[in-house]
Amino acid sequence: MKNYLKIVKIDEFSITPKYIQIYNSVLRGIEDQVIEKDDILPSIYDLSIALEVSKNTIERAYNELKKVKVLNSINGKGYFISNVHFEQPVNILLLFNKLSSHKKIIYDSLAETLGLNATIDFYIYNNDFNCFKRLLLKNIEQYSKIVIVPHFFENEEEAKKIIDQLPKDKLILMDKLITDISGQFGSVYEDFEQDIYSALQQLVEQLAKYHTLKIIFPPNSYYSKGILSGFISFCQQYAFDYGVIGCLCGENLEPGTVYINLMEDDLVELIEMAIGNHLEVGKDIGVISYNETSLKKIILKGITTISTDFRMMGEKTAQMILENRKEHLAIPFKVIVRNSL
Repeated sequence: MKNYLKIVKIDEFSITPKYIQIYNSVLRGIEDQVIEKDDILPSIYDLSIALEVSKNTIERAYNELKKVKVLNSINGKGYFISNVHFEQPVNILLLFNKLSSHKKIIYDSLAETLGLNATIDFYIYNNDFNCFKRLLLKNIEQYSKIVIVPHFFENEEEAKKIIDQLPKDKLILMDKLITDISGQFGSVYEDFEQDIYSALQQLVEQLAKYHTLKIIFPPNSYYSKGILSGFISFCQQYAFDYGVIGCLCGENLEPGTVYINLMEDDLVELIEMAIGNHLEVGKDIGVISYNETSLKKIILKGITTISTDFRMMGEKTAQMILENRKEHLAIPFKVIVRNSL
């Protein structure tokens, strides 16, 4: 029997579910011709012991291989490779800067739309340039598509240079478009400057009872400066007083002010400060929060949100991968008006 531990591998640093990693390993083994027709795979028990994963994980991987008619089983004889001629799935390297509630929506939508037409190796680089570089330059030749969410706290210019060196027929940028990358490549992104400007335009009627808008924009963050440009353009165009603050520490909440938060922690602190100062949200001060979540429907009878359609972002990225398109597609922004204004 072949040494399947050299073929079927688990990467503990990958976010990709382990059963999918096993599924991907077998398909790549067939593609590389190290696994052949009629080869017998280890039993569920033996492979679970060898890989130190649950039997359910192995069973689920084997069931996925059965679905694509690569694997079969016979009682008393175990599992064997029944077919090596199948439509090769698209191999994808997926790099997210972080995992959050809306990033999970993107991933779930992407994976659901791709289905069995693709295999995904999914990693989080935590906004760290060195981690990003290490993951990106590791065996990229084995991937037919490289999908990147490119947000960095530092070394952004160096990161751009690395991205620019990638084969453009493989590259898809997601969430953020880097305009100075050369060549033709795919991108499914947020238009940060236009998005906030048009969102605030839609809220002009609600904003009319306030005189000042303030946005909480953390210093040295990966957030696009386009957000600030769009925010300032709106305030100047519609004659609002405005301010950009790095954090709420030292901020005196003033009636007649609308606060826009990007980070969830700032929203919690803002609400706590309002309650502590006996200010009614939606009357004394207004609150607009980036990125729709289920909790924001409930908090203080509803928080007004401005948000990209993250499910659509995942779907459109998957379609771009499967159809091998190289276009730049801006995802529409949604405004949900609730009691916080």
